[in-house]
Amino acid sequence: MTNLLEVENLTVKFPTRSGMFEAVRNISFSLGRERLGIVGESGSGKSITGRSILRLIRHPGILEAKRIALEGEDLLTKSEREMRKIRGHKISMVMQDPKFSLNPVMRIGDQICEAYRLHAKASKAEAREKTIKMLEAVLIRDPERVFNAYPHEMSGGMGQRIMIAMMLIPDPQILIADEPTSALDVTVQKEVLEIMDKLVRERGMGLIFISHDLNVVSAFCDRVLIMYAGRIVETCQADKLHEAKHPYTRGLLNSLPQLEHPVDRLAVLQRD
Repeated sequence: MTNLLEVENLTVKFPTRSGMFEAVRNISFSLGRERLGIVGESGSGKSITGRSILRLIRHPGILEAKRIALEGEDLLTKSEREMRKIRGHKISMVMQDPKFSLNPVMRIGDQICEAYRLHAKASKAEAREKTIKMLEAVLIRDPERVFNAYPHEMSGGMGQRIMIAMMLIPDPQILIADEPTSALDVTVQKEVLEIMDKLVRERGMGLIFISHDLNVVSAFCDRVLIMYAGRIVETCQADKLHEAKHPYTRGLLNSLPQLEHPVDRLAVLQRD
């Protein structure tokens, strides 16, 4: 399998009053045309890793890496102007909480059209037609109404679908989804995952799925990276996640409630 993305020795640091804090510590991984899950507790470095791929770490943060390559092309050598052409067009990222990612004073359709026209140089009529089709692709029943609506008129599940539509409309090669289902109920969560799975498979994309929900990741992804304190401590096949051996991964798994194996008290994760 040819790798779409290769990350080598990535480190992200932030200066603090007590010294330099390493949010991500010398991690390496690759992504093919697959669904790659990244799991871990809050603060383990998952979201920072996703942002680093797009070089969205701003001053005073420091990003260091031997290589971040998209189909063999090193993104670290790109200028900021060149990176703006890659963001959205070749690599898109669905941020946490869509209500804060969408512009509250712009109609939804105008925002999606803007994302498409920025990269495709299409006319307004072409962008509108493409946007309506993309809203239909994410299973929005009345795309014309949603096109003319504002973000505050949408539910959380609808907002997440709209963000997925906006990120996928430029037809990127890689989608980074940062906690895309964390604020959704189980039924809507399942629908959003099915939409993402269908679109990724049909387009032959690579997906980086960032989450803290081990059960969702094990059922949805192909491979899983487990992160702790900025490091990748274990990599395994998603369907074998519950057989993982690393003490930290075992601690995460043991802290999950299980209906078929009830216990009086859940295990407490022991950290170094």
